[in-house]
Amino acid sequence: MKRHRCPDGEVLAVCDRELLNTTIRHGDLEVAVSEGFYGTECATDEEVRDALRCACNVNLMGKRVIDLAIEMGLITRGGCIYIGDVPHAVIVLV
Repeated sequence: MKRHRCPDGEVLAVCDRELLNTTIRHGDLEVAVSEGFYGTECATDEEVRDALRCACNVNLMGKRVIDLAIEMGLITRGGCIYIGDVPHAVIVLV
């Protein structure tokens, strides 16, 4: 989990631990799941829930973190895209 501060607020990036420092491929699409964006801070489910409650711009990658966001009512499974078999979602609250 990593928080990126920017002039318009904050972006919260969260991925499943096993995806960190991997590249996910689907056809011609490649997505690098890097420490630079997703960070190195390991977080518990409760820490992720707390961060999601406060976030207004979120980038999620992975089955477990997507399940947490669905459980919280922030997204639906249909609101995700899949890169291979890995779900990905972006949440922007205005």
